[in-house]
Amino acid sequence: MPGRTGSPPPVTERDRPSCVHLVDPVPVAIHTRRPDDAPVARFSASDPTPGLDVARNPLVARLLHDRKFQFLLILPNQIIFWFVIGIGLLGTVVPGLNFATAITWYLWFCLVFVMMVVVGRAWCAMCPFGGFGEWIQRHAFWQRKGSSIGLGLKMPEKVAQYGFLLSVGAFLLLTWIEEFFNIAGPGNPASTSYMVLGIVGSALLFFLIFERRTFCRYVCPLTALIGTVGTMGSVAGFRTRDREVCQSCATKDCMRGDASGYGCPWYTWPGSADSNSTCGLCTECYKACPSDNIGLFLQKPLTSVVAPTRRRADVAWSVALLFGLVVYQQLNALTPVMNLDTWLNAHTIFPHYPDPIGYLGIIGAVALVMAASSWLIARIFVRRDFVPAAGGRSFVDRTSTFRTYFVPLMYGIIPVVGADYFARQLPKFFQHVPRVPVAIGHLFGVGSTRSSLYHASLISSNAGIIAVQVGVMVLGTLAAMWTTWRIAGRDLAPVSSRRRAVQVSATSFALALGVATAVLYVLMNAAD
Repeated sequence: MPGRTGSPPPVTERDRPSCVHLVDPVPVAIHTRRPDDAPVARFSASDPTPGLDVARNPLVARLLHDRKFQFLLILPNQIIFWFVIGIGLLGTVVPGLNFATAITWYLWFCLVFVMMVVVGRAWCAMCPFGGFGEWIQRHAFWQRKGSSIGLGLKMPEKVAQYGFLLSVGAFLLLTWIEEFFNIAGPGNPASTSYMVLGIVGSALLFFLIFERRTFCRYVCPLTALIGTVGTMGSVAGFRTRDREVCQSCATKDCMRGDASGYGCPWYTWPGSADSNSTCGLCTECYKACPSDNIGLFLQKPLTSVVAPTRRRADVAWSVALLFGLVVYQQLNALTPVMNLDTWLNAHTIFPHYPDPIGYLGIIGAVALVMAASSWLIARIFVRRDFVPAAGGRSFVDRTSTFRTYFVPLMYGIIPVVGADYFARQLPKFFQHVPRVPVAIGHLFGVGSTRSSLYHASLISSNAGIIAVQVGVMVLGTLAAMWTTWRIAGRDLAPVSSRRRAVQVSATSFALALGVATAVLYVLMNAAD
């Protein structure tokens, strides 16, 4: 097979990933209660492939087997971000003219959200933060080395079990820091550089302490956001072509590594993956598979939102908290919430927005509203069966629980959350992205604040920006209504005798969230 040379390096204990890191390491039974209470196999060899396998194309296959491929994906971003750090510290203090702030806050952040929605974890495949740490850890740019630098520890299972919630915590902290110091205002360009350096330093520290891409899988501030919103994307990731071959494989080189590839840095076994949520598109499993049984699949949009049959609670709570954050940012543009924040600042040690009490309080309150709504729907539609018990008494067997409803409903509203985050970035993009070429010109002494382009906007009126934001929310709401209808029909209907009523309620829930967020954009008057 192309790209295979030599014999595989010896498999050591540190090469064996702990089960807590794997996504469904072996086929298991679905634990959702079915009407006939019969166990259902998680996977079978006859399961259809998730979509179009582009790795069947010889040119694509040759590219994916090339060990320089991901290095060349990461290198341009690596150069740009080190340039951002340097220009932020040494360049002009005018934010709109500084390349670091202009490229980061007017263009990059918006493009990342586009990549999430269209592709999934495309950013992870080219991320300079993880790439730099991985180069140091492997002490190589693209070569397959048999050893690594660092302690090579595994993430403790008691910590790893929280999954995306660790990343959500990091994202909430980073967002609070960014808001408190007005980094993305944008404020002082040096602050952007310090923030990027902080992320790079944190990533490197984790790469030197823990094995593989533990930082990317659990701690990176963006991994939960990309891993949830990215499920809307059309790239399914690397999956097994024939699960029977994958299940009978004795070596599991895709997880342990061999001479051609490292074991999956993301701890995701292709043999059981039914979502693109944790596939970092690094190609290592593809390179390492001895049976040429792994492909790179494309799928219909929203497939990874609807398809999973074993949904994760950490993903559901992450969706609720991430939605709480973007709603907080919307609410804070309204006078009553601004006044509340001012009042809290006056009675705490924090001198200005955002007060952490209001910040965490509103985010937590929104998440609790999501949970309470799911609990209410569960209470309405739970199926109660009176089962005879010993002594002639009977008890109520609730075949549905809070989690049974909460987790699928949070998956279903992912398109609303994704649309909300994307719409939130649009004012800066429409109003200020023309400054990016001016900032680039300023590096060569030809850009200035007197330039007409510096004062130009793609959309100049607030009404125009609001119209686009509302349009984005309409599309996200329609997508969420479709996903909740499909998910409710498959995951929730079996635990209720009122199938259509459950689907209508779930869809109405998504509709209500979409309408509420769209109205907030109107009330915000295009605040950025």
